Amino acid sequence: MTESPADLIITGCTVLVYDDQERIGFEEDAAVVVRGGLVESVTTAAAVEGAPAVERIDGRGQVAMPGLINCHTHAPMVALRGVAEDLPTEEWFNDVVWPIESNLTEKDVELGARLACAEMIRAGVTCFADHYFSMDAVAAVVEECGLRAHLGEAYFSSQGAQGREKSLEFALRHRGGAGGRITTALAPHAPYTVDDTDLTATAELAREHGLSVHLHAAENRDQTDASLARHGVTPIEVLERTGLLDVDVLIAHGTGIIDRDLPVLERASGRTAVATAPRGYLKFGWLTTTPVRALHDLGIPVGLATDGAASNNSLDVWESMALTALIQKSTTGDPRWLTSRQALHHATLQSARAVGLGDTLGTLAPGRRADLVLVDLTGPHTQPVHDLAATLVHSARSSDVRTTIVDGRILMRDRQLLTLDVPSVVRELGERLPVLLDRGHGRRIQDYDT
Repeated sequence: MTESPADLIITGCTVLVYDDQERIGFEEDAAVVVRGGLVESVTTAAAVEGAPAVERIDGRGQVAMPGLINCHTHAPMVALRGVAEDLPTEEWFNDVVWPIESNLTEKDVELGARLACAEMIRAGVTCFADHYFSMDAVAAVVEECGLRAHLGEAYFSSQGAQGREKSLEFALRHRGGAGGRITTALAPHAPYTVDDTDLTATAELAREHGLSVHLHAAENRDQTDASLARHGVTPIEVLERTGLLDVDVLIAHGTGIIDRDLPVLERASGRTAVATAPRGYLKFGWLTTTPVRALHDLGIPVGLATDGAASNNSLDVWESMALTALIQKSTTGDPRWLTSRQALHHATLQSARAVGLGDTLGTLAPGRRADLVLVDLTGPHTQPVHDLAATLVHSARSSDVRTTIVDGRILMRDRQLLTLDVPSVVRELGERLPVLLDRGHGRRIQDYDT
């Protein structure tokens, strides 16, 4: 009996693989076979020569690796890219971003999400964790464009009980959406904008409904110092006393995590993850960064992220990977930390765990979802290759991603986007910007006062 054709076979590539100790290796002249949205096998190119397939890709000169995961972003904020530059955090929020966000319509969110998804597909991102408003629009874009996403409807306590209820309703309605590509979380904004009563209720809802929580906490040292001065506890200790560290929680940033927080986080190891977005910390002039080494020692995964493009200016997780490695070397004073292989581990397996998908994403192995990218290493800036891991982290760029695949579906092939029309999005968004950017009304959606 003739075997039915595979959905996709990629041949002649080098494949990034993990052994059973999670050590990275590279298999050359290899092939990846995809069937039913899953990786069926990683084998040799010779083994699949002549094998039937609906689609084939010649991967010579390219590395096949798990797609990158943007573990914390606000995708629609690409519409605010560059509008609030060279400002300290408080002015950035109060004088520009939160006044503009009071103008947001669902259409603005949709167009921003479309542009963001196009940017991420082109940069080799196959999954993103989004924390924003009007998230029905984002979910619809995810369904259409083919990406995978972990989505949460953000809320403040200033919205009253309605904000928390809307976040829950969104999470329940959309989890498992887009053919299983959408997972969901409850999304309180942060301990300084969501009070203890709401945080406690959120933890109870998460337990009751089997949901995770995605929020900002200890974003910077100033927030931690302010919390200690006003309340006698750190933001991380607030999460513990409200029960949020008893459920699966993804903490954005954590550059304000201090030594007294480490025993608290150690008690929550196995349920807690942190997302780091180093470019924004540099732009804001924060004096600390995510304590990746201390979190590693506690067994807490640290996923890579970009935050929103209003602070980061891009959604380039490739850049986050390189910056994370470099900043860790600088802050620890140890050139052996992070190594290129460690950075790739954060970009793949740890990022998958951070968004609650560690059992299905993060490595190209049989039975895993077929979320992968092909990276072209034939350019002069990536040659010669002496250490392939170092080439991927420190020499390759997001623009070297040639092909992006999610659930076995090709979303970009040879740099050609197949699921989104960027020129029409840019044109329509441009027409809406004058109204969106108006700050003459004097409103803000919230006040930043940590």
